[in-house]
Amino acid sequence: MSGSLSSSIMDHNATNSTEGSCSLSEMPARPFFLCLYTVIFLASLVLNSITIYVYFCKAINQSSITIYMKNLAIADLFVCLCLILRIAKYSSTSMVIQRIYCNFGAPISYLNVYSSILFMGYIAANRYMKIARPLETHMLQTVRSTRYICIVTWAVLLCPNCAYIAAFVSTDKQPSAHSGFDCDSFHNNLLKQIYLALQITSFSMFLFVLVSLIVFYWLNVQKLRQAQRTMPDQPGNAKLSKSKRNMRVLMVVFCVCFVPYHLVRLPYVLIKPLLHDCTAEQVFYILKELTVLLAVLNACLDPLIYFVFCKTFRAQLNLQRFCQAE
Repeated sequence: MSGSLSSSIMDHNATNSTEGSCSLSEMPARPFFLCLYTVIFLASLVLNSITIYVYFCKAINQSSITIYMKNLAIADLFVCLCLILRIAKYSSTSMVIQRIYCNFGAPISYLNVYSSILFMGYIAANRYMKIARPLETHMLQTVRSTRYICIVTWAVLLCPNCAYIAAFVSTDKQPSAHSGFDCDSFHNNLLKQIYLALQITSFSMFLFVLVSLIVFYWLNVQKLRQAQRTMPDQPGNAKLSKSKRNMRVLMVVFCVCFVPYHLVRLPYVLIKPLLHDCTAEQVFYILKELTVLLAVLNACLDPLIYFVFCKTFRAQLNLQRFCQAE
């Protein structure tokens, strides 16, 4: 009986040790993520401050493409600012900091990441319509329509995130200090359902934009090949070649930043509740966070899109010599 009791105590201590290893403070990669998020925050803050200054403090002609890029710059700046809460999450193990991050930092960051995804899709569609219909302006390419599209986009993305924040504020669930790494430790049943619905909807939105980008790029390549085959010496072919290059830059930035994240994020949400081993949970969490790093890196890479797509942006920075005029 004494041996049985000793064995039971040892098993209980081993269980507690295993549970303890699930805490954020015990995660060995924590300093690594803290450093990288800080570097990305500083770099994106500088780059997006310059971008915001150029687009909002300089005299730039209003067009559909510049309006989309202004909104993309705003989204990137908010992603950058949300990194402050993510850095605080990794620099502290306080439950108050974790709750503030999960309540506000995470949903606001998701809001701006997916607004970035949609605005990149709009930019691609706008550029393709300009190539497909070079002599006319589609209704969706007018400044007025573009503004309405941007307002509706922000409103549609804001509503579900506000519902999530409201549900999070109302929950009184208090996780233990060793309940895990992620925000789901604060979730009650209602929050779990809202969170899962948001993840599935967001993944579907990303997939739609990704397929659209691939189609626009393919159609652009086909149009260029046709023009080179039928009219090889036409000066318009240079513009088509430049459009192909611009679309390639947009696709590379989009795929590098968002494809790995979505390949991991939804499986992480669906599989994580089934994991009962802290080591496996830790590995899965680190993999997910690496893809989050790539997603927020978009805030540093988007200025490359402004540089390539917008000659006005280059002109304001006196960088016309690095790129041919559009």
